[in-house]
Amino acid sequence: MGEEGGGRSRGTTRELQKLKQQALEYYRENDVPRRLEELLNSTFYLQPADVYGHLANCFSKLAKPPTICKVVGKKVLDGMGLPTLQVEIFCTIQNFPKNICSVVVATHFDVQENASPELVEAEEADRLEAVSMAVQWINEAITQELWGMAPSDQAAVDQVLRAFFQNKVQEDKERQDLEKSLEDAAAPIPLIPPAPPPPPPPAKKRGQKQGVKDSFIEKPVLPPEPAEPVLCGSMAIGAVSLAVAKTSAMLSDRPLYLTIASLKHPQEQPTKFTLPLLMVSMVSCGKSSPGKLNLMKEVICIPHPGLTAKQGVEMLMEIQKQINKTFEVPPPPKAELKKGHNGSKRGHQPITGKMSHLGCLTITYDTIEQPLLLIQGICANLGLEMGTNLHLAINCAAHELMDYSKGKYEVMTGVHKSAAEMVDLYADLATRFPSVIAFIDPFRKEDCEQWDSLSNALGSRCYIIAASASKSISRLLEDGASSTPKSRGLILKHTNQTTMSDLVEVTNLLDSKKHIAVLGSPDAESSDESLVDLAVGLGVRFIKLGGLSRGERVTKYNRVFSIEDELAQNRALGTCCLSLCSCWAMKRTKGARGWRRGPQQEGRGLQDDKYSAETRMAFATVHIVFLMDYLFT
Repeated sequence: MGEEGGGRSRGTTRELQKLKQQALEYYRENDVPRRLEELLNSTFYLQPADVYGHLANCFSKLAKPPTICKVVGKKVLDGMGLPTLQVEIFCTIQNFPKNICSVVVATHFDVQENASPELVEAEEADRLEAVSMAVQWINEAITQELWGMAPSDQAAVDQVLRAFFQNKVQEDKERQDLEKSLEDAAAPIPLIPPAPPPPPPPAKKRGQKQGVKDSFIEKPVLPPEPAEPVLCGSMAIGAVSLAVAKTSAMLSDRPLYLTIASLKHPQEQPTKFTLPLLMVSMVSCGKSSPGKLNLMKEVICIPHPGLTAKQGVEMLMEIQKQINKTFEVPPPPKAELKKGHNGSKRGHQPITGKMSHLGCLTITYDTIEQPLLLIQGICANLGLEMGTNLHLAINCAAHELMDYSKGKYEVMTGVHKSAAEMVDLYADLATRFPSVIAFIDPFRKEDCEQWDSLSNALGSRCYIIAASASKSISRLLEDGASSTPKSRGLILKHTNQTTMSDLVEVTNLLDSKKHIAVLGSPDAESSDESLVDLAVGLGVRFIKLGGLSRGERVTKYNRVFSIEDELAQNRALGTCCLSLCSCWAMKRTKGARGWRRGPQQEGRGLQDDKYSAETRMAFATVHIVFLMDYLFT
């Protein structure tokens, strides 16, 4: 019995010695003894009040960098109560999985107002299918593809996402080819009828000479180009890419716009950031509005760049308040047909307003001038000077106005104009209202000749911007952002398979071609505010967020204020200015120094002199900026 007990003791000792040797080798391989000795010595020297807190902080710095361990996709609701996609990123941090962040992205579908029930039902089904497929992609395949990757390596993550998407595109193509081949095999072969005889030549009119034709033949309207195909589920790619970028920002304890800026400027981080100029939707008189006017889907106000974002929004809120009051006042009796300052007959019909999904009022107007006169009159009452304190942009959404049966644009109910006549209409509008400095989607993308004509006529004093008429970001990158149709700028939207690397690449491409980039929010918007960080980090000229109503849009304006305050505190807020010489260079600097309300609001104005020095510098450089921008366009 004693010998057996002694044998077990010697065996246990040998096992302990072996374990000690293995532990020693393990700790030496990970450099634990040296690091621990240094840490204990430094702790004794510092003698912090919270010893274990100090040790925990030091050990956390020695931990391995976080890696992605799980990506979760969920179906949630957007600002319109419609299904959209949420993405959550989980990372392994100090051996434990942690939920780092989540993002919610909007779908690419436009909001259909006054559409038929059949069309609405079909689009709802497509939207639900797109979101469900994106959730399936993320939870089944993408989470495995990204497992173990560092969220800080955005380029590598985007490359994996692109490869995954290309495989899905190829699978979809093969499926369609197979379905087509099966349909062709099942379909009976039609008999080819004999070709009909050629029609007789037209009879020659009496007195008509050989070769004489009508003096004017109107060109036929080109049919609409087929919409670019959108692969069902593709929104998973853009959403995951954004979520990974936001995860990297949160893990490095810095705002998202700095992470995006580091992707755009990998060599050297910029020391100054300029906030994009705000494009704020004020009223809507588009195709879905109840009045006769169809042309102005959005009348947009752009505050003077010498104002801070808060000052500009405060000014526009006052204008919005006055617009709301205009539509809250009941019309006078029909016997009194007096013209108001907005040019409308007050007794003609009640002017009604409802809140659009774009965050602005949809109002009833019958002529093109009325919305502009409304804002012009309100600004005059508030002591604001149009063309100095603020400028206007018009989103024409011309693709929604084409009446293909007549081959013309229906700018007002019963009023149709050809594409050539539309050029004259815009030129006349810009002349009568010089505060209008931008036209968005003035034509369909198929009317390339009219895009050229309008750019030649107004390009030196107005931005001609393509939104729906532009190609998708993927197609722009494939084609090298060839300017078809011809425009001065493009509205970019982060949707579908667009990754952060794609956004950086397309903005660099536009910068190289001296085109302006506008980052816009989709129709059906979510409450996620990442879009503002993207705009600041990418350095775009404008950001189009919609109106000053609806929570999902106001959240983004609040994010603009937060970034502005943060940059100002860090002395990293740069100066921004418009580069259209005819719009700004000849204006008095008082418009940049602030704005004053009318006598009835005196004493509640903004500070006039706070930003005057910065504004004077903006005006000193505006001529040079304009010349560089205009000569190389």
